[in-house]
Amino acid sequence: MRHPRLLLSLLLPVAPLWAATSPKPMPGTIDVAGFSDSRHHWRNIIQPERFMQATGPDQPAYGPEQAREIADNILLFQRENGGWPKDYDMLAVLTEAQKKLVRDTRANTDTSYDNHNTHPQVAYLARAFVALGDPALRAACERGLDFMLASQYANGGFPQWWPKGGTIAKRITLNDGVMIGILNVLKDAADRAPHWTWLDEARRARCAEAVARGTACLLKMQIPGSDGAPTGWGQQHDEVTLATVGARTFELPCVAPADTTEVVQFLMRFEPPAPEIVAAVEAAVAWLKKVRLDGIRVQRVPAPRAEFARHKTDFDVVVIKDESAPPLWARTVEPGTDRPIFASRDGVKVYSLAEVDRERRTGSGWYVTNPGKLLETYYPAWRKRVASK
Repeated sequence: MRHPRLLLSLLLPVAPLWAATSPKPMPGTIDVAGFSDSRHHWRNIIQPERFMQATGPDQPAYGPEQAREIADNILLFQRENGGWPKDYDMLAVLTEAQKKLVRDTRANTDTSYDNHNTHPQVAYLARAFVALGDPALRAACERGLDFMLASQYANGGFPQWWPKGGTIAKRITLNDGVMIGILNVLKDAADRAPHWTWLDEARRARCAEAVARGTACLLKMQIPGSDGAPTGWGQQHDEVTLATVGARTFELPCVAPADTTEVVQFLMRFEPPAPEIVAAVEAAVAWLKKVRLDGIRVQRVPAPRAEFARHKTDFDVVVIKDESAPPLWARTVEPGTDRPIFASRDGVKVYSLAEVDRERRTGSGWYVTNPGKLLETYYPAWRKRVASK
């Protein structure tokens, strides 16, 4: 058995952009930032349909250095089909009653990639196996990897949920880290990243083939603008036509700057990049520069306490003018016009946050910042590398 303290410090991945505000991992730990989204949903979002609830937002949690306990939770939550149910906290110190509920539902097919789920568990298990040397971790990781490979569409896309269907669940999904999260894990495995050196060659070859198909699908999905030039990518795309489509009523067909940024960062991993990848990156970067919003700031303001179906709030959200504010991007942009678009649960498209009802103003993030780091840092460094080839 390998000593975890000697190896865990070598296994820290680069945190995804959506987790940029998550605490940095302590030295000698496996990064747990990938679980932040599902953890937040379990502890803070009202979802009566869950098979098991938190005892409260302050239910105890393991620290990032407690790899053995976190890995045991991941093994416990893994379904018989190899995937994981969404919106549960892999770091929670579970009660015996909660553990029984998890064990009693192992045969359920409620497995999903939504809210950064399943692929973080697979990546964590790969690192935990290297650190702890437990064959059970390797077996669970292989099952999770096989689950991801089996869920890929023939055209290269990935659904939000699998194997269950449903209109939204079947969409090729970029929102909430679905397709890019999966492809990043598969590319790590295919590229023999340090935490994947143990993987058998048959699975490694399958991962490489899945990455190739997924990348080809992404290039086909890039949305044309009004002049026919490529722009970015949407939150969801039709699983057959590959066109940008809506999902929940307040998620309209769009071009999405945050998801576009994640696609671009994935494409920039290829060395050397094929000409079609270079063209896709350059077009997306040009579009992100075009739709940048300057001179505004999003601010929370006190408001009477309100309780909605999914959350409670004692604030509201407003957009104010501020010439000194850092740049922002709308979460959703109208294809063809490049105008920011918004919606409440009634699905009616509006063009300002003030027109959205308070339930969605406080329940969704309507502006994003992650394109800024791409444009300021990652893209210039990538452009320099490409120019030197």
